[in-house]
Amino acid sequence: MADDEMVLPASERTRVVVTGAGQAGLSVAYFLQRLGLQQGADFVVLDRGPTTGGAWQYRWRSLRLGTAHRVNDLPGMSELGLSFDRADKTAPARDIVSDYYDRYERHFGLRVRRPADVRGIDDLGAGHDNDLAVRYLDGDGAFHEILTELVVNATGTWGSPFRPFYPGRDTFAGRQLTTADYTEADDFEGQDVVVVGGGTSAVGFLLELEKVAARTTWVTRRPVDWVDQIELGVEMRVSAVDEQDAAAKDGRALPSIVSGTGIPLSRRHRAGIDRGVLVDHPMFTSIEPDGVRFADGSFVHADAIIWATGFRPELRHLSSLKLRTSQGGLVVERGASQADPRMFFAGYGPQASTIGANRAGRVIARQVLLALSRR
Repeated sequence: MADDEMVLPASERTRVVVTGAGQAGLSVAYFLQRLGLQQGADFVVLDRGPTTGGAWQYRWRSLRLGTAHRVNDLPGMSELGLSFDRADKTAPARDIVSDYYDRYERHFGLRVRRPADVRGIDDLGAGHDNDLAVRYLDGDGAFHEILTELVVNATGTWGSPFRPFYPGRDTFAGRQLTTADYTEADDFEGQDVVVVGGGTSAVGFLLELEKVAARTTWVTRRPVDWVDQIELGVEMRVSAVDEQDAAAKDGRALPSIVSGTGIPLSRRHRAGIDRGVLVDHPMFTSIEPDGVRFADGSFVHADAIIWATGFRPELRHLSSLKLRTSQGGLVVERGASQADPRMFFAGYGPQASTIGANRAGRVIARQVLLALSRR
């Protein structure tokens, strides 16, 4: 059934809807509750995932917290005696995050409604108290509508992987997949695999595929920036966040986080370089049915291409509000939309990674209360 043909039950009403229950969404919900708002009457949290964990529940099973980007603790998590810094580094990261988030939601009584796949947010206009209508699909395939004064969008990026176009891409006879599609290295046993992208996901895939694939080839748009330290320094993290913040304020498309921080040169990564596994090559210029062609005319056979080329903010459900600028971004300052005072964005721009999401939760929650007081 198309969205414009959906049958909606009687509309529910609340004051604030938070869309997404990953780190950013849970952080905002925590502070909204701390500031006195009541779930249901005052705010509702919707999440597309079937269970807790945000985007982490979809990540590949072999990913461990010790090899992934650092996951910051949620605000108030210390009350539960939990910390990701002390978590089991041998267990799948997705299991650890889902378990901790589940305990967190139950401890603070955050009754997240899931699965609730938000399909659209519409402006009801001045004749309807200038409210917004949030339409979502539940797990049984039924549509629902919530009327609300404000929306905090925390949908993140996982549902919108970026795959750049190269000539011949649609003629490739092998398998093409993005980071969001990757499940395990065994899927590529005995195959020639081209991994595209200069971030930590690409590095992780190459190391996993080393003993499984017949051959791996790593290609990147720019030379990889290896940073000779185990973890990213504070100065680098702040610089990357500042770049994201500047782009969000200007309404520009957001730059890559890794382009501003580089990749830590851990012992594991250094060993991979020494073995010849983590050696990046310039981007190919075209794709052929059985491989990729480089600018110098050389050819590399490929059974599969993994596009570890990052993600874009997931904003399709906001299209009717016309918030995008001609530069492809949103104008957002300190989490607040500068185009529509009813919209807030958690996990966007400087908050797009664990670097800034928690701090933003408090800031956005306070702005939401201020906006409610003015209505």
